[in-house]
Amino acid sequence: MRPRVLMAMSGGIDSGVAAMLLREQGYDLVGVTFRTFDSITESCMAREKGCCSVDSIFEAKHLAESLGFEHHILDARDVFRRTVIQNFVDEYLRGRTPNPCVLCNPIIKWGELLRMADELHCDKLATGHYARIGECDGRHYLRKGADTLKDQTYFLWRLTSDNLARTIFPLGDLTKPQVRELAAGHGFVKLSQKKESEEICFVPDNNYRNFLKENVPDLEARMPHGEFVSVDGRVLGEHEGLYNYTIGQRRGLGIALGAPAYVVALDGPNNRVVIGEKQHLQSRSLLVERPILTKYDDFADGFEVSCRIRYRNAGTAARLYHADGAIRVEFDQPVESVTPGQSAVFYEGDDVVGGGVIVG
Repeated sequence: MRPRVLMAMSGGIDSGVAAMLLREQGYDLVGVTFRTFDSITESCMAREKGCCSVDSIFEAKHLAESLGFEHHILDARDVFRRTVIQNFVDEYLRGRTPNPCVLCNPIIKWGELLRMADELHCDKLATGHYARIGECDGRHYLRKGADTLKDQTYFLWRLTSDNLARTIFPLGDLTKPQVRELAAGHGFVKLSQKKESEEICFVPDNNYRNFLKENVPDLEARMPHGEFVSVDGRVLGEHEGLYNYTIGQRRGLGIALGAPAYVVALDGPNNRVVIGEKQHLQSRSLLVERPILTKYDDFADGFEVSCRIRYRNAGTAARLYHADGAIRVEFDQPVESVTPGQSAVFYEGDDVVGGGVIVG
Protein backbone atom coordinates (compact mmCIF):
# COMPACT_ATOMS: atom_id res chain seq x y z
CA MET A 1 0.00 0.00 0.00
CA ARG A 2 1.44 3.34 -1.05
CA PRO A 3 1.62 6.16 1.55
CA ARG A 4 -1.27 8.55 2.05
CA VAL A 5 -0.26 11.89 0.49
CA LEU A 6 -1.56 15.42 0.94
CA MET A 7 -1.49 16.89 -2.58
CA ALA A 8 -1.11 20.69 -2.60
CA MET A 9 -3.21 21.89 -5.54
CA SER A 10 -3.20 25.39 -6.99
CA GLY A 11 -5.68 24.77 -9.80
CA GLY A 12 -2.83 25.01 -12.30
CA ILE A 13 -1.25 22.51 -14.65
CA ASP A 14 1.80 21.62 -12.54
CA SER A 15 0.04 20.47 -9.38
CA GLY A 16 -2.69 18.92 -11.53
CA VAL A 17 -0.27 16.72 -13.45
CA ALA A 18 1.61 15.91 -10.24
CA ALA A 19 -1.68 14.59 -8.84
CA MET A 20 -2.34 12.56 -11.99
CA LEU A 21 1.08 10.92 -11.79
CA LEU A 22 0.78 10.04 -8.11
CA ARG A 23 -2.73 8.70 -8.62
CA GLU A 24 -1.44 6.42 -11.39
CA GLN A 25 1.37 5.23 -9.11
CA GLY A 26 -1.17 4.06 -6.57
CA TYR A 27 -0.84 6.72 -3.89
CA ASP A 28 -3.81 7.47 -1.65
CA LEU A 29 -4.30 11.19 -2.32
CA VAL A 30 -6.02 13.93 -0.36
CA GLY A 31 -6.16 17.29 -2.15
CA VAL A 32 -5.80 20.68 -0.47
CA THR A 33 -5.82 24.26 -1.72
CA PHE A 34 -5.05 27.10 0.62
CA ARG A 35 -6.60 30.55 0.69
CA THR A 36 -4.03 33.20 1.63
CA PHE A 37 -5.42 36.59 0.72
CA ASP A 38 -8.32 38.71 -0.54
CA SER A 39 -7.06 40.39 -3.67
CA ILE A 40 -10.08 42.57 -4.38
CA THR A 41 -9.54 45.90 -2.64
CA GLU A 42 -11.75 48.95 -2.39
CA SER A 43 -9.29 51.12 -4.32
CA CYS A 44 -8.33 48.94 -7.26
CA MET A 45 -11.16 46.35 -7.48
CA ALA A 46 -8.70 44.16 -9.34
CA ARG A 47 -9.85 40.77 -10.49
CA GLU A 48 -8.31 37.97 -8.46
CA LYS A 49 -5.82 35.79 -10.19
CA GLY A 50 -2.90 33.55 -9.36
CA CYS A 51 -2.52 30.42 -7.27
CA CYS A 52 -4.77 31.42 -4.36
CA SER A 53 -7.76 33.07 -6.02
CA VAL A 54 -11.35 31.88 -5.63
CA ASP A 55 -11.36 30.68 -9.25
CA SER A 56 -8.20 28.62 -8.75
CA ILE A 57 -9.62 27.03 -5.59
CA PHE A 58 -12.70 25.81 -7.44
CA GLU A 59 -10.59 24.65 -10.39
CA ALA A 60 -8.45 22.60 -8.00
CA LYS A 61 -11.52 21.13 -6.31
CA HIS A 62 -13.03 20.18 -9.65
CA LEU A 63 -9.78 18.53 -10.78
CA ALA A 64 -9.51 16.51 -7.56
CA GLU A 65 -13.08 15.31 -7.97
CA SER A 66 -12.36 14.41 -11.61
CA LEU A 67 -9.39 12.31 -10.50
CA GLY A 68 -11.42 10.65 -7.77
CA PHE A 69 -10.05 11.90 -4.46
CA GLU A 70 -11.26 14.20 -1.71
CA HIS A 71 -10.33 17.88 -1.58
CA HIS A 72 -10.08 20.36 1.29
CA ILE A 73 -9.72 24.13 1.49
CA LEU A 74 -7.40 25.62 4.09
CA ASP A 75 -8.01 29.22 5.16
CA ALA A 76 -4.51 30.54 5.86
CA ARG A 77 -5.29 34.22 5.37
CA ASP A 78 -4.57 35.27 8.93
CA VAL A 79 -1.17 33.60 9.26
CA PHE A 80 -0.24 34.65 5.72
CA ARG A 81 -0.96 38.30 6.48
CA ARG A 82 0.85 38.21 9.83
CA THR A 83 3.95 36.61 8.34
CA VAL A 84 4.46 36.79 4.58
CA ILE A 85 2.62 40.04 3.85
CA GLN A 86 3.89 41.76 7.01
CA ASN A 87 7.47 40.80 6.13
CA PHE A 88 6.92 42.10 2.58
CA VAL A 89 5.82 45.48 3.96
CA ASP A 90 8.54 45.61 6.64
CA GLU A 91 11.30 44.87 4.15
CA TYR A 92 10.23 47.70 1.84
CA LEU A 93 10.05 50.05 4.83
CA ARG A 94 13.69 49.09 5.55
CA GLY A 95 14.69 50.00 1.99
CA ARG A 96 15.06 46.36 0.91
CA THR A 97 13.44 44.34 -1.89
CA PRO A 98 11.78 41.17 -0.49
CA ASN A 99 10.99 37.85 -2.12
CA PRO A 100 7.71 36.71 -0.51
CA CYS A 101 7.72 33.23 -2.11
CA VAL A 102 10.88 32.32 -0.21
CA LEU A 103 9.05 32.98 3.08
CA CYS A 104 5.71 31.51 2.01
CA ASN A 105 7.19 28.10 1.27
CA PRO A 106 8.40 27.18 4.79
CA ILE A 107 5.59 29.00 6.64
CA ILE A 108 2.54 28.07 4.56
CA LYS A 109 3.34 25.20 2.20
CA TRP A 110 5.62 23.29 4.54
CA GLY A 111 4.25 24.76 7.74
CA GLU A 112 0.47 24.97 7.66
CA LEU A 113 0.13 22.17 5.11
CA LEU A 114 2.30 19.71 7.04
CA ARG A 115 0.18 20.39 10.12
CA MET A 116 -2.89 19.65 8.02
CA ALA A 117 -1.20 16.50 6.70
CA ASP A 118 -0.84 15.29 10.29
CA GLU A 119 -4.51 16.03 11.01
CA LEU A 120 -5.57 14.06 7.91
CA HIS A 121 -3.16 11.20 8.69
CA CYS A 122 -1.05 11.81 5.58
CA ASP A 123 2.53 10.54 5.55
CA LYS A 124 3.78 12.82 2.79
CA LEU A 125 3.18 16.22 1.18
CA ALA A 126 3.38 16.55 -2.61
CA THR A 127 3.61 19.72 -4.71
CA GLY A 128 4.01 20.61 -8.37
CA HIS A 129 7.43 22.25 -7.95
CA TYR A 130 10.19 21.56 -10.46
CA ALA A 131 12.77 20.26 -7.99
CA ARG A 132 14.27 17.00 -6.78
CA ILE A 133 15.40 15.63 -3.44
CA GLY A 134 18.75 14.04 -2.61
CA GLU A 135 19.65 12.00 0.46
CA CYS A 136 22.99 11.23 2.08
CA ASP A 137 23.64 9.82 5.57
CA GLY A 138 20.01 10.40 6.51
CA ARG A 139 20.14 14.06 5.48
CA HIS A 140 17.68 15.27 2.80
CA TYR A 141 18.53 18.20 0.55
CA LEU A 142 17.25 19.91 -2.58
CA ARG A 143 18.48 19.14 -6.08
CA LYS A 144 17.73 21.15 -9.20
CA GLY A 145 14.81 20.07 -11.36
CA ALA A 146 15.62 18.41 -14.68
CA ASP A 147 14.07 21.37 -16.53
CA THR A 148 16.72 24.07 -16.09
CA LEU A 149 14.30 26.74 -17.32
CA LYS A 150 11.71 25.85 -14.69
CA ASP A 151 13.91 24.75 -11.77
CA GLN A 152 12.39 26.24 -8.58
CA THR A 153 15.00 25.38 -5.96
CA TYR A 154 15.94 29.07 -5.69
CA PHE A 155 12.61 29.68 -3.90
CA LEU A 156 12.85 26.56 -1.72
CA TRP A 157 16.24 26.98 0.00
CA ARG A 158 14.67 27.50 3.45
CA LEU A 159 13.21 23.99 3.54
CA THR A 160 14.82 21.73 6.13
CA SER A 161 15.90 18.12 5.91
CA ASP A 162 12.83 17.19 7.98
CA ASN A 163 10.58 19.09 5.54
CA LEU A 164 12.09 17.31 2.54
CA ALA A 165 11.94 13.87 4.18
CA ARG A 166 8.15 14.16 3.99
CA THR A 167 8.02 15.68 0.50
CA ILE A 168 7.42 14.30 -2.98
CA PHE A 169 8.17 16.33 -6.13
CA PRO A 170 6.53 14.29 -8.95
CA LEU A 171 7.66 16.77 -11.66
CA GLY A 172 11.33 16.86 -10.70
CA ASP A 173 12.47 14.73 -13.64
CA LEU A 174 10.12 16.31 -16.19
CA THR A 175 10.21 19.35 -18.45
CA LYS A 176 7.35 21.79 -18.84
CA PRO A 177 6.55 20.63 -22.40
CA GLN A 178 6.33 17.05 -21.11
CA VAL A 179 3.97 18.17 -18.35
CA ARG A 180 1.71 19.87 -20.90
CA GLU A 181 1.71 16.70 -23.02
CA LEU A 182 0.76 14.60 -20.00
CA ALA A 183 -2.16 16.88 -19.16
CA ALA A 184 -3.46 16.72 -22.73
CA GLY A 185 -2.89 12.96 -22.87
CA HIS A 186 -5.04 12.51 -19.77
CA GLY A 187 -7.87 14.42 -21.45
CA PHE A 188 -7.30 17.76 -19.73
CA VAL A 189 -6.70 19.76 -22.89
CA LYS A 190 -7.83 23.09 -21.45
CA LEU A 191 -5.55 22.61 -18.45
CA SER A 192 -2.63 21.74 -20.75
CA GLN A 193 -2.99 25.14 -22.41
CA LYS A 194 -3.34 27.16 -19.23
CA LYS A 195 -0.98 30.11 -18.97
CA GLU A 196 1.12 30.76 -15.90
CA SER A 197 1.42 33.88 -13.79
CA GLU A 198 4.77 34.90 -12.31
CA GLU A 199 3.37 37.89 -10.46
CA ILE A 200 3.26 38.20 -6.69
CA CYS A 201 0.05 36.37 -5.80
CA PHE A 202 -1.26 38.99 -3.36
CA VAL A 203 -0.52 41.93 -5.70
CA PRO A 204 -3.04 41.13 -8.46
CA ASP A 205 -2.47 44.32 -10.46
CA ASN A 206 1.32 43.67 -10.35
CA ASN A 207 1.91 47.09 -8.77
CA TYR A 208 3.60 46.65 -5.40
CA ARG A 209 3.72 50.43 -4.87
CA ASN A 210 -0.08 50.62 -4.89
CA PHE A 211 -0.18 47.63 -2.55
CA LEU A 212 2.10 49.39 -0.07
CA LYS A 213 0.03 52.58 -0.24
CA GLU A 214 -3.14 50.60 0.52
CA ASN A 215 -1.60 48.64 3.39
CA VAL A 216 0.58 51.28 5.05
CA PRO A 217 -1.69 54.27 5.84
CA ASP A 218 1.24 56.51 6.86
CA LEU A 219 3.55 55.34 4.06
CA GLU A 220 4.37 58.83 2.78
CA ALA A 221 5.29 59.98 6.29
CA ARG A 222 7.39 56.89 7.00
CA MET A 223 9.12 56.97 3.63
CA PRO A 224 9.19 60.66 2.61
CA HIS A 225 10.87 62.30 -0.33
CA GLY A 226 14.64 62.54 -0.08
CA GLU A 227 17.79 63.11 -2.07
CA PHE A 228 19.14 61.45 -5.18
CA VAL A 229 22.91 61.42 -4.78
CA SER A 230 25.76 60.32 -7.02
CA VAL A 231 28.21 57.60 -5.95
CA ASP A 232 30.59 60.37 -4.83
CA GLY A 233 27.90 62.07 -2.71
CA ARG A 234 26.76 64.92 -4.96
CA VAL A 235 23.08 65.81 -4.65
CA LEU A 236 21.37 65.22 -8.00
CA GLY A 237 17.72 65.85 -7.22
CA GLU A 238 14.76 64.66 -5.15
CA HIS A 239 13.38 61.11 -5.02
CA GLU A 240 9.77 60.23 -4.21
CA GLY A 241 10.32 57.78 -1.32
CA LEU A 242 12.65 54.79 -1.10
CA TYR A 243 9.88 52.25 -1.68
CA ASN A 244 9.59 53.44 -5.28
CA TYR A 245 13.07 52.18 -6.19
CA THR A 246 15.10 48.99 -6.38
CA ILE A 247 18.70 48.14 -7.22
CA GLY A 248 19.36 48.16 -10.96
CA GLN A 249 16.32 50.33 -11.78
CA ARG A 250 16.87 52.63 -14.75
CA ARG A 251 13.49 53.90 -15.87
CA GLY A 252 11.49 56.65 -14.23
CA LEU A 253 14.38 58.27 -12.38
CA GLY A 254 14.42 61.67 -14.12
CA ILE A 255 18.18 61.97 -13.52
CA ALA A 256 20.76 62.88 -16.17
CA LEU A 257 24.38 61.81 -15.72
CA GLY A 258 25.54 62.10 -19.32
CA ALA A 259 25.31 58.29 -19.41
CA PRO A 260 22.53 55.80 -18.57
CA ALA A 261 21.67 56.23 -14.87
CA TYR A 262 20.88 53.34 -12.50
CA VAL A 263 19.89 52.92 -8.88
CA VAL A 264 23.01 51.39 -7.33
CA ALA A 265 22.11 51.58 -3.62
CA LEU A 266 19.30 52.54 -1.23
CA ASP A 267 20.65 54.38 1.82
CA GLY A 268 17.83 53.89 4.32
CA PRO A 269 19.38 55.64 7.36
CA ASN A 270 19.98 58.81 5.33
CA ASN A 271 16.91 58.44 3.08
CA ARG A 272 19.02 58.64 -0.06
CA VAL A 273 18.87 56.88 -3.41
CA VAL A 274 22.36 56.46 -4.82
CA ILE A 275 22.61 56.84 -8.59
CA GLY A 276 25.47 55.64 -10.77
CA GLU A 277 26.45 54.14 -14.09
CA LYS A 278 26.18 50.48 -15.05
CA GLN A 279 29.72 49.80 -13.86
CA HIS A 280 28.71 50.81 -10.34
CA LEU A 281 26.26 47.90 -10.19
CA GLN A 282 29.15 45.41 -10.20
CA SER A 283 30.03 43.61 -6.94
CA ARG A 284 32.69 41.05 -6.04
CA SER A 285 31.15 40.01 -2.72
CA LEU A 286 27.98 40.03 -0.64
CA LEU A 287 26.83 39.18 2.88
CA VAL A 288 23.83 37.02 3.80
CA GLU A 289 22.07 36.84 7.16
CA ARG A 290 20.00 34.01 8.67
CA PRO A 291 21.73 31.40 6.49
CA ILE A 292 20.38 27.87 6.32
CA LEU A 293 22.58 24.94 5.30
CA THR A 294 20.86 21.92 3.82
CA LYS A 295 23.32 19.47 2.26
CA TYR A 296 25.97 19.78 4.99
CA ASP A 297 26.04 20.70 8.66
CA ASP A 298 28.89 23.15 8.07
CA PHE A 299 31.61 24.10 5.60
CA ALA A 300 35.25 25.14 5.68
CA ASP A 301 36.10 28.73 4.75
CA GLY A 302 36.79 28.97 1.04
CA PHE A 303 34.18 26.31 0.18
CA GLU A 304 33.52 26.53 -3.58
CA VAL A 305 29.94 26.90 -4.83
CA SER A 306 27.90 28.40 -7.62
CA CYS A 307 25.83 31.26 -6.18
CA ARG A 308 22.53 32.49 -7.63
CA ILE A 309 21.38 35.96 -6.55
CA ARG A 310 18.04 35.93 -8.36
CA TYR A 311 15.67 33.38 -9.89
CA ARG A 312 16.66 33.98 -13.50
CA ASN A 313 20.36 33.93 -12.61
CA ALA A 314 22.47 31.05 -13.92
CA GLY A 315 24.85 31.25 -10.98
CA THR A 316 28.42 32.51 -10.57
CA ALA A 317 31.43 30.65 -9.16
CA ALA A 318 32.09 31.82 -5.60
CA ARG A 319 33.60 30.92 -2.24
CA LEU A 320 31.88 30.94 1.15
CA TYR A 321 33.30 32.29 4.41
CA HIS A 322 31.90 32.39 7.94
CA ALA A 323 31.19 35.92 9.22
CA ASP A 324 29.91 36.02 12.84
CA GLY A 325 26.79 33.99 12.19
CA ALA A 326 26.40 35.32 8.67
CA ILE A 327 28.07 34.11 5.46
CA ARG A 328 30.29 36.21 3.23
CA VAL A 329 30.24 35.26 -0.45
CA GLU A 330 33.23 36.17 -2.62
CA PHE A 331 32.72 35.81 -6.37
CA ASP A 332 35.32 34.77 -8.92
CA GLN A 333 33.85 37.32 -11.33
CA PRO A 334 31.82 40.49 -10.66
CA VAL A 335 28.04 40.07 -10.43
CA GLU A 336 25.49 42.74 -11.22
CA SER A 337 22.75 44.27 -9.09
CA VAL A 338 23.22 42.58 -5.73
CA THR A 339 19.91 43.45 -4.03
CA PRO A 340 19.44 43.44 -0.23
CA GLY A 341 16.30 41.52 0.70
CA GLN A 342 16.66 39.01 -2.11
CA SER A 343 18.11 35.53 -1.63
CA ALA A 344 21.55 34.17 -2.40
CA VAL A 345 21.40 30.39 -2.93
CA PHE A 346 24.50 28.17 -3.01
CA TYR A 347 24.86 25.14 -5.28
CA GLU A 348 27.32 22.29 -5.58
CA GLY A 349 26.53 20.99 -9.04
CA ASP A 350 22.79 20.34 -8.97
CA ASP A 351 22.68 20.13 -5.17
CA VAL A 352 21.54 23.01 -2.96
CA VAL A 353 24.11 23.61 -0.22
CA GLY A 354 22.05 26.36 1.42
CA GLY A 355 21.16 30.00 1.17
CA GLY A 356 20.49 33.24 3.01
CA VAL A 357 18.98 36.71 2.70
CA ILE A 358 21.26 39.33 1.17
CA VAL A 359 21.99 42.25 3.49
CA GLY A 360 24.83 43.94 1.61
